[in-house]
Amino acid sequence: MFKTLILPAALLSAMAMLAACSPKNVSYSKEVQTILSKNCSECHTPGKPGFEASGLDTTSYASLMKGGKFGSLVKPGDAFTSALNMLVEGRAHPSIRMPHGKEKLPAADIETLKNWVNQGAKND
Repeated sequence: MFKTLILPAALLSAMAMLAACSPKNVSYSKEVQTILSKNCSECHTPGKPGFEASGLDTTSYASLMKGGKFGSLVKPGDAFTSALNMLVEGRAHPSIRMPHGKEKLPAADIETLKNWVNQGAKND
């Protein structure tokens, strides 16, 4: 009987540890929009240089998900191939790293955007 209790207890323990390591659900309205407003919307708003060059408007969820002249920016569920993540992480050409002409985003903000996209890029 002792052996039959060990396996289920070990499985429960492993599941609890994995759950603790999983990133928390990221809120678009509370976290992502704050990052975008602070770092992107200064240029990526209609009438601003970043919008004119890319067609990308970062002021709302709908406009962000619409993308710009070069296609979609966010690929829900896949931060690795999502242009948003490639641009802010510096995985694209240095001439188009975002935010353009400014310091790289803090690692915590980059991680928040990555988790949001990987979690499906939902609008809450």
